[in-house]
Amino acid sequence: MLKSVSVQDYMATGLVTFKPETELFEAISALLRYKISGAPVVNKKGELVGLLSEVDCLRAILTHTYHEEECGGSVADCMTKTVETINYDADIVDVARLFIDKGRRRLPVVKDGKLVGQISRSDVLRAFEAFAENE
Repeated sequence: MLKSVSVQDYMATGLVTFKPETELFEAISALLRYKISGAPVVNKKGELVGLLSEVDCLRAILTHTYHEEECGGSVADCMTKTVETINYDADIVDVARLFIDKGRRRLPVVKDGKLVGQISRSDVLRAFEAFAENE
């Protein structure tokens, strides 16, 4: 059985993040530049307030185009506001179950309401691999 390993031991830190007031096309440029499919949105206090994904960006652009409006706006206008998170000290096995049961690829990691990192399926696999090597 996998020994208890917490999310904080394998999560990614130093994430690309956006502020709610970031201009949409500035955010799109960052997604393309860093070759990522989405990023957390944090307020001035470092609290997670949403996620901006490629799909959110496409939806905003197509909606504006359909209504013949000028594209643009801010991240806050098109981000996903309801975000599932995981606590930094959660057990890695529980995260694996969440990924399986809910089909998630990654989850923002929070500590005391503030974003501290992100855990992905590959991070969890890395934890399992490390455990198997040390067995």
